[in-house]
Amino acid sequence: MRKLVYYVAATLDSYIAGPNGEYDFLLFEGEGRDAILAEYPETMPAPARTAFGLTDTPNRHFDTVIMGRGTYEPGLRAGMTSPYAHLEQYVVSTTLQTTDPGINVVREDPADTVRKLKSQPGKDIWLAGGGKLASALLAEIDQLVIKRNPLVIGSGIPLFAGPFNPTTFLPVSTRSFDSGLRIETYTR
Repeated sequence: MRKLVYYVAATLDSYIAGPNGEYDFLLFEGEGRDAILAEYPETMPAPARTAFGLTDTPNRHFDTVIMGRGTYEPGLRAGMTSPYAHLEQYVVSTTLQTTDPGINVVREDPADTVRKLKSQPGKDIWLAGGGKLASALLAEIDQLVIKRNPLVIGSGIPLFAGPFNPTTFLPVSTRSFDSGLRIETYTR
């Protein structure tokens, strides 16, 4: 059965973006960047895949991405209606109107959609964000892969933005880089 993997960058204080959705302060350089490009090439949007020479690189872990409207919106504002055309794309939103055939808009309970996707054959499903969607899908998340950045920002969009709900994940591995970036993997 496929897994839902919340693969996301976060700060030491567990924010995935600033208060206005900004994320340009998150590290993407040096050996950490090289490791991410080698291990998770499918998590790069189409223009970045081209820029990094990954256009023909096969997907290693994921063939499907699900994201909230806030995660989808920055690419949309830049004119990317299908940022991950190399993946099956789902955007959870009750208001998004799109004519792009590469985007599946989820208007109903996203957990129902994820359960259906998990029962189908394929690679794992990438939960790209955001914090509200991660909280709504917490019961369905099988694995966390957190690119932990060595900085504190004080406020912003949290890794999980929902009600108090203690949920245990077990640490599986941690990979550290000279920049201070750590890739932490946890499983349910």
